[in-house]
Amino acid sequence: MEEEIQPDEIEIPVGRAVLQGDLGIPAAATGIVVFAHGSGSSRFSPRNRWMAQQLNAAGLATLLFDLLTAEEQVIDEQTRELRFDIGLLSDRLAEVVDWASGQAITRGLALGLFGASTGAAAALNAAADRPQVVRAVVSRGGRPDLALDNLPRLQAPTLLIVGGLDHAVIEMNREAAARLHGECRLEIVPGATHLFEEPGKLEAVAGLARDWFGRHLGAHRA
Repeated sequence: MEEEIQPDEIEIPVGRAVLQGDLGIPAAATGIVVFAHGSGSSRFSPRNRWMAQQLNAAGLATLLFDLLTAEEQVIDEQTRELRFDIGLLSDRLAEVVDWASGQAITRGLALGLFGASTGAAAALNAAADRPQVVRAVVSRGGRPDLALDNLPRLQAPTLLIVGGLDHAVIEMNREAAARLHGECRLEIVPGATHLFEEPGKLEAVAGLARDWFGRHLGAHRA
C-alpha cells in the first residue's frame, strides 16, 4: 500500500457559485476520479474519503467536492429540496468535469465519475453530456431512475454496484442497465444494505471500483 495522499483544498468556480473541493494526485497518476456524493452528504463523507484513499493507492487521482455551496447547504438542511434537484447537480458536475479537463495539473488524466445515491444520477447525466471527456462511470447504491431519459445517450463504460439487500434499488439498477447501449455491468454485493456498512462490503465496492477505473482510465494518460 502506498503512502496516503494528503489532498489539496481547492475552489471550483461554476457559474456564479464557488464550490469547495479536495484534490488528491498521487505520483504518476493514470487518471482522475471525480466523486458525486449522495443526498445530504458532502466531501467529508467518511465512505467517500476512504474510497478516495483506495483509488489514490491504486495510482488514480481523486476530486471530492461539495455539489452545493455553504449557503445552499444551510438551506438544504432545512428544506431538503436542493439535494434532489438533479438538474442543478448534474449541471454543476458537468461544469466540474470541464474545470478538471482544463487545469494544467489534471487535464492530461483520463477522467471517470464515481456517484453515490442521488449523486449517481448526476454522474450518469454529466457523463451523457460530456461523452468526449468522461471515460468511465461507477455508481454505488445509485438512483439511476433519476437519470433514465439520458441513459440511452451514455457512452462511457458504466459499472452499477448495488447491495444484495437493497431490493428496491436493485430493480432500479436493472431497469437502468437495460436502457444502456454501451458497456455496462451490474454487480450485486451479497449481504450488503444501501450504505454497504456491513463488514467487508465497502471493501468489496472499493475493489470493484478500483478494477473498473484501472481498466478504463489506466491507459489514457496524455
